[in-house]
Amino acid sequence: MKAQRSTSPAAPGVAAAMCALILAVLLAALDQTIVSTALPRIAEDLNGFDDIAWVSAAYLLASTAVTPLWGKLGDMYGRKRLYLASTTIFLIASVACGLVQNLPELIGSRVLQGVGGGGMIVLTFALVGDIAAPSQRGRYQAMFGSVYGVASIVGPLLGGVFTDQLSWRWAFLINLPIGAVALVIAARALPAVARQTTARIDYLGASMLAAIATGLILITSFGARWGWGSPAILGLIAATVALAVLLVPVERHAAAPVLPPAMFASWTVVGPSLIAFVANAAMFSVLVYLPTYLQIVHGVSATLSGISMLPLVAGLVASQSLAGRWAANAGRLRRILLAGLLVNLAGLLLLSTIGAATDPLVLSSYFLITGVGIGMVPMVVMTTVQNSVPAADLGAASAVVTFARSIGAAFGVAVFGTLLNTGFADRTRGLPALGGFDAGRPDTVAQLPAALRDVALEAFAHATATGYLWMAPTLAIGVLLALFLRPARKTEGTSGVPGLATRKDTVPTA
Repeated sequence: MKAQRSTSPAAPGVAAAMCALILAVLLAALDQTIVSTALPRIAEDLNGFDDIAWVSAAYLLASTAVTPLWGKLGDMYGRKRLYLASTTIFLIASVACGLVQNLPELIGSRVLQGVGGGGMIVLTFALVGDIAAPSQRGRYQAMFGSVYGVASIVGPLLGGVFTDQLSWRWAFLINLPIGAVALVIAARALPAVARQTTARIDYLGASMLAAIATGLILITSFGARWGWGSPAILGLIAATVALAVLLVPVERHAAAPVLPPAMFASWTVVGPSLIAFVANAAMFSVLVYLPTYLQIVHGVSATLSGISMLPLVAGLVASQSLAGRWAANAGRLRRILLAGLLVNLAGLLLLSTIGAATDPLVLSSYFLITGVGIGMVPMVVMTTVQNSVPAADLGAASAVVTFARSIGAAFGVAVFGTLLNTGFADRTRGLPALGGFDAGRPDTVAQLPAALRDVALEAFAHATATGYLWMAPTLAIGVLLALFLRPARKTEGTSGVPGLATRKDTVPTA
């Protein structure tokens, strides 16, 4: 069955609305990574070296914990007002982050920033489902996926530039002018869809889900630091599992469950969410640790490491764009998803061969292939889920995928970090002390004695390559899941938002 193609131009409001949403995704995504290169200076200025990891963890924890609640509230009360509210919270918290005088204030401000950022992300993806007809959602989701991927690379680069040239406080204050523009455009361009509900908010389910998210983030972020077998981590695991089991009956009896149980009876929701988890785990192991490899092993600056990653960004943006067009024109969602996962898997296997002397041109080709694979997956996952649920559950369904992505990212970073540290320790066991070498601070390479420098760099390169080899099975699981996925066929007369899209679209299965 062929999809019906529409030649009707998009309504004028769509372009303006998309600009506002893209700016919001850019800001929320940047704030997950922009502080990474500024952390040493922040720790020095605020005298908080012992707890500096909480600056990043607080944002990730808060944004993940509130994602399902924002999504459900959008379904119940309309997304525009909530989107404006979450953006306002994010901007207020950004000002607070830029003005703090000590580390506890910064961590608290980052929690508030994460609350706003989590809402911006999930409501943006859900708003696409409101604005766009089913066959066009892939194209728009591709735009946001590209922005998210670019922000993951550019974030640390901008953080380093601000820290070196201005102040680390500008990593937060830069949000104000961009966010203000996004807020003004959104207030004028986003459709106000009235929703009425007499159901009570599922506060118990939302609280339990937030606690589960908190447990998962703490486990993945601090497992290696606190010890995977420590009482704290084991206790968190037990509590998180117990809450997850108890959440099931709570949601079954809730009048308006924050996670409708019926959604989890559909493989077109569960399957893509699991794929989002494994794909993001692999993606963030690449985005977070390849720049570190370049800075330590190849001795480039933070700025040059970002430039060296441009082939990956180019591959990501190009494949996102093409995949969005292919999905809109042919509806071949499963084929695109499988192709993306397989290319991404090939990229990880290529990265598992890198060493201390790998030619930069060879690295660039590996980065390009990996980027192409990374770019084809997120759009298909979100589009598949949105096309499989009724309009009333778009926010909750989008939140499930966003939640899975966030947990997957934290999981990937934590697991790869453990693999990297373990591999490096194994390769250097029995050698003299490495003179304070710290993989988190590339400048410490220069402190090594000349006789040990080459050994340490080769060991770090080997540990990085081995880490990608061990991450490859994660993507292989995603491939197996995709083989059993059958994207839903969906026909709609409108997108659900009067005045923005009135095309009739038929989205066939793969």
